[in-house]
This record gives sequence, C-alpha cells and structure tokens, in this order.
Amino acid sequence: MILNNRIKKFLAIASFMMALGIALGAFGAHGLKSILDEHMMNIYHTGVEYQFYNTLGLFAGIFIYSLKPEKRIYISLWLILIGMIIFSFSLYFLTILNMPIIGAITPIGGTLLIIAWLTLCYGILKD
Repeated sequence: MILNNRIKKFLAIASFMMALGIALGAFGAHGLKSILDEHMMNIYHTGVEYQFYNTLGLFAGIFIYSLKPEKRIYISLWLILIGMIIFSFSLYFLTILNMPIIGAITPIGGTLLIIAWLTLCYGILKD
C-alpha cells in the first residue's frame, strides 16, 4: 500500500503524540509526584489518559481514512488532534502552572472531541 501525504502526515503526528504521551506520563509519575497533591495528580493523569485514548483513536481514524478517503473523515482527524491538544494540554498547564483559569478551556477540547468522533461516525456511514 502506498500512503499519500495526508496519511503520512497524520501517522507521523499520531506517532509523535504517542511518544509525547509516554514522556508526559513518565514526567508526571516521576517529576510531579512530589510536587503536586493527589487531586492535581489525578487531573494531570486525566490529561495523559485522554491523550493516549485519542491518539490510539487517531491511528484508527487514519486507517479508516486510508480505506475511505472521505472529506468528513479527514476533517474528523483534525478535530481529534485539535480537541486532544486543547483538552489534555489545558489539564497539563492547569496542574503544572497551578492556574485554575486554564481549566476553563478544557471543555472546549472535550466538545471538539465529541464533535470529531461524531463526524468520523457520519463520514463512515455516509456514501
């Protein structure tokens, strides 16, 4: 199978996001454990979890897009990526910088993720 540039780009991005998720998870477990209280560690961990889940989902979406290169599916890949970054990174910054106001944008990321997955669903079903 020959991969087009869009698929290659998203595979590289997803691979980077997975590596970054592992690094941020390790940083949280080893570097932040003595700094953050249990509540803030749980928030940080939620960011890592969602980054992992949605990165795995991004890989699945890329596979689906390679089988069915539909515009809605391509848009859903971008929405997954943007939503994941907004959601997870707002939680990272909220905990590391101790700035609760940053948490106000977390729901924007979550909403984008919901829209992304529904867009993917629609793109798969639509002929």
